[in-house]
Amino acid sequence: MKIVKRISIIDAKDYVDQEVEIGVWLTDKRSSGKIAFLQLRDGTAFFQGVVLKNQIGEEKFTEIKHLRQETSMVITGTIHEDARSHFGYEIEVSSLEVIGDSNDYPITPKEHGVDFLLDHRHLWLRSKKPHAMMVIRNEIIRATYEFFNQEGFIKIDAPILTGSAPEGTTELFKTEYFDKEAYLSQSGQLYEEAGAMAFGKVFSFGPTFRAEKSKTRRHLIEFWMIEPEMAFMHQEESLEVQERYVAYLVQSVLDHCEYELSLLGRDPEVLKKYTKLPYPRISYDKAIEMLQESGQFPDVKWGDDFGSPEETFLAEQFEQPVFVLNYPKAIKPFYMKPHPTREDVYICADLLAPEGYGEIIGGSERETDYDKLLAKIEEAGLSREAYDWYLDLRKYGSVPHSGFGLGLERAITWITGEDHIREAIPFPRLLNRLNP
Repeated sequence: MKIVKRISIIDAKDYVDQEVEIGVWLTDKRSSGKIAFLQLRDGTAFFQGVVLKNQIGEEKFTEIKHLRQETSMVITGTIHEDARSHFGYEIEVSSLEVIGDSNDYPITPKEHGVDFLLDHRHLWLRSKKPHAMMVIRNEIIRATYEFFNQEGFIKIDAPILTGSAPEGTTELFKTEYFDKEAYLSQSGQLYEEAGAMAFGKVFSFGPTFRAEKSKTRRHLIEFWMIEPEMAFMHQEESLEVQERYVAYLVQSVLDHCEYELSLLGRDPEVLKKYTKLPYPRISYDKAIEMLQESGQFPDVKWGDDFGSPEETFLAEQFEQPVFVLNYPKAIKPFYMKPHPTREDVYICADLLAPEGYGEIIGGSERETDYDKLLAKIEEAGLSREAYDWYLDLRKYGSVPHSGFGLGLERAITWITGEDHIREAIPFPRLLNRLNP
């Protein structure tokens, strides 16, 4: 008895002109006379199955013509090259066994509204575009671990339930922790600072929550953050880590997700520009000057925070991501280190992505002086008791240290060229959406 190898679609290139077996779902079909064309997926990729009536028999051919969308099956056939498709290969089907029938699948091969698709997100993930986005998301996650492991970082998991917040509690989800108040994590940064004092270079990678009543294309209520923290490191050294990390992510997607980028219509030549280092740097002062001189922002003044229009304009002036350095103290959190020669700004930076995607990284050098940090905590109206453990880090061998946070979904949206951040996470949590 001949043994046929079970493979995945993604491995078809290694089995040209060989007979194989694949477990698939049917996404669409059409027939022309004595030939049927089946659009198939198996979770790794999409390709076409060609069925010839004279090879498979009239009875089976008739059955195949009546298969419904998302029917699951095991097919056997021979792999051929197919230069007409994105994928480059197809299978000539010699036999087909239905595993699970499908009736009235709601997401048909036609245009659907966004709300309808989000209501059916558990099924929409099977479609080409969400599939490509999730594969790229997975690659960025894989490359993140690879980068930080190569750079000598240790992963330290920060808690999701916290008794304090790095940036105040006004945009946090509050919950009860037995007889105390607790919050869903806004950031793992404070805990990573503790980790850096123990291990030198650490990073966290986990979900964060912001109770922002925002409906913009850049915001999610629940999203994932990568937050490195580095002891004995000043801000300029941190910026070098940041740009190497971002360039590494982009290069990894270029190297491993060519097929997915093609499905999304993302031009790899555009992405290649973002792998070239160093990235440009401008001061906040210079950014304000550029905005004012443009004539497009007549009301902007020093001390203002930047919104989407301002960030987009600034990023458009450069071909690569751009660091904006040293923001005013009034618009940044308490834990940042003051500039050594100025009283009005912190040693900090935001990294703005090109093409209108805005801030993808925020970072700073951290305050190291116990008394100054305590004064800032009290000035912000925060509980000293909740931050006693954080203050301890400045009592027992405080050192210069810096860190940053990259929002995973914003980075994915930028790298893929997608319009809305909801595309970058399997099940988006938005202001008006908690299901599925």
